[in-house]
Amino acid sequence: MTETTSLIPTIIQDVNTKQVLMLGYSNAESLAKTKTTGHVWFYSRSKQRLWEKGETSKNYLNVIKIFEDCDNDTLLILARPAGPTCHTGAISCFVRSNVAAAEVDILTLLNQVIADRQKKLPAESYTTELFQGGVKAIGNKITEEAIEVVQAARFESSERLAEETADLLYHVLVLLREKNVDWSAVLEVLQQRHKD
Repeated sequence: MTETTSLIPTIIQDVNTKQVLMLGYSNAESLAKTKTTGHVWFYSRSKQRLWEKGETSKNYLNVIKIFEDCDNDTLLILARPAGPTCHTGAISCFVRSNVAAAEVDILTLLNQVIADRQKKLPAESYTTELFQGGVKAIGNKITEEAIEVVQAARFESSERLAEETADLLYHVLVLLREKNVDWSAVLEVLQQRHKD
């Protein structure tokens, strides 16, 4: 991309789920801001200005890697979304009721819900209660749930083991969020170990 006024289609893809999240348009200036801030910036054709994705919703797109296609006329940005990408509240802008949505990693979706709960802290929410109790309270629940997983494995049905494991994973995700460790960081460690 050589001219500051020329626009280039920019595809955003979730680095973990590989789901295509949206299409926007970049120019040289918005691409420079994307590189310097680590958040995705576009050029808005309707507003005739630069805009940061998430500037209103706070659902930023954190840049992991930027690719140019072979003709240098399209960008692909792998990003880690801070929440739903679409202004409708959907994970992706590419969701229509008459098209089956792509299968999305449920733990990634759950992590996004937990992040939203942490941001809003809704009253009468169990997740809010956990966040208010901090690491100690969440850690105690993880210990309790881990014991229940082992007991289910030893003495109960496969269904109970699956249920208890789901409870354990939920509480681990809450702890990660409390400590500002994104679920995708755990996935990256697992992917790296898989390569080794």
